[in-house]
Amino acid sequence: MTEKAERSRVVEWEDPLIGAELAKGMSGMEYIQALLDGSIPPPPIVALMNMTLVAAEVGRVTFTCEPNESQYNPIGTVHGGLVCTLLDSVAGCAVQTTLPKGQAYTSLEIKINYLRPVLATTGTLTAVGTVTKPGRRAAFAEGTVTDSEGRLVATASSTLLIFPVE
Repeated sequence: MTEKAERSRVVEWEDPLIGAELAKGMSGMEYIQALLDGSIPPPPIVALMNMTLVAAEVGRVTFTCEPNESQYNPIGTVHGGLVCTLLDSVAGCAVQTTLPKGQAYTSLEIKINYLRPVLATTGTLTAVGTVTKPGRRAAFAEGTVTDSEGRLVATASSTLLIFPVE
């Protein structure tokens, strides 16, 4: 019988309502920039999924993600839900950069194409989200994820609903 390795992961985060409340008084680009410069705490999903927002401009954002074995599924690869969450995040944040103050978004639909498996040894994933069509009621975005060697891991197309902030 083999010895069981000790494995654990502690996830810490700040109050998610701080950023959510501050976002109401900012344009989408101002909010994303505040996340980038650290003046607003990142949402908890960032720590949970091991993601980092690394760049943003109007209509485009880039995240990195460090896959690890805590994200494995029963077949011994990183769960596709991690990659889907990464793509949903970059698509949404890319759209957010186009929104004026008083507007928000939510995902309506996302389609993912998985092109290769992700393992804990894959290295840093880079996800880029790009707005393909901004809008007042709906916006459209695409996303890509590449591995540490620049190989395409997955792609996505997303439709997002735009609505006024209450």
